[in-house]
Amino acid sequence: MSIFHSINTSASGLTAQRLRMDTISSNIANAETTRARLNEAGEWEPYRRKVLAFEEKDTTFRGQLQNAIHKQSSAGTGSGVQVAEIREDDEPFKMVFNPNHPDANEDGYVAMPNVEPLKEMVDLMSATRSYEANVTSMNASKDMLLKALEIGK
Repeated sequence: MSIFHSINTSASGLTAQRLRMDTISSNIANAETTRARLNEAGEWEPYRRKVLAFEEKDTTFRGQLQNAIHKQSSAGTGSGVQVAEIREDDEPFKMVFNPNHPDANEDGYVAMPNVEPLKEMVDLMSATRSYEANVTSMNASKDMLLKALEIGK
């Protein structure tokens, strides 16, 4: 195991949580966007909420085998987290009655994005706390490494 293994693991968490915060920010910024993309019929669709899926790094058999063969630091232990995919949430769009809106249908309803600002803010707070926890872990590892260097003096 490398002395930098804990720092690398925390760094992967920082990177993943930063992307999560960016995605949540994009969701909040587009909470009112009714014309995000054209569908197959040539009609505009509202913005669709984006969601991240995390996974452990090197979870494949091939990755674990390579680590074992080369006796890398991540053999037998976790090596951090990575974003597996960014997918669109398939919840239906919210229908809001607003007959004066340019995107209103013949009944006066407008399809609005499936983004709930309150839910996004809770997710943002969770991502921020996870980011802070990774920073704290990285700082603790750094302090331990510095103390280990002082022992050698």
